[in-house]
Amino acid sequence: MIPRPQTSEAAPYYFTYISQVIGDDPLGSLETQIKEPLLSSISEEKSLHRYAPDKWSIRQVLNHVTDSERTFAFRALWFARGFEAPLPSYDQNMAGADADKVTWMAHVEEFRRVRLSTLSLFLNLPAEAWMCSGIASDNRFTVRALAYIIAGHFAHHVKVVRERYL
Repeated sequence: MIPRPQTSEAAPYYFTYISQVIGDDPLGSLETQIKEPLLSSISEEKSLHRYAPDKWSIRQVLNHVTDSERTFAFRALWFARGFEAPLPSYDQNMAGADADKVTWMAHVEEFRRVRLSTLSLFLNLPAEAWMCSGIASDNRFTVRALAYIIAGHFAHHVKVVRERYL
């Protein structure tokens, strides 16, 4: 079990995601999410759907989730290894990704592979690394907060897809 982060371990905004994780096992959530049935139930055609003209397609949503996971996992690695230099923010709007030109199944497989990498990182951290912290996007994060954020960010976007796209 990895205790839930305290309010000092991430900016208030990120608790929107942290609160999506049930219980004290973000790694269990990360493992369960790899098998999310929603991902295999969406067709190639449906994956291009937008619920409004100015909103992302489902492909773009999953691309955003995958890019964000890479970013959060890198931050966790950086802080866990004791590096002190602050990390910059990143463009969550996926500049240059061209996600709609990548097949849905390729997005799903990419997500799965990134998630396996994230799990490998977290499963092999020494116990003391979970409370390591650093600055990214001008906010302080602990490694454990980032694990919860990754799981909660995915859960948030799955909920949005279910409610607004399907």
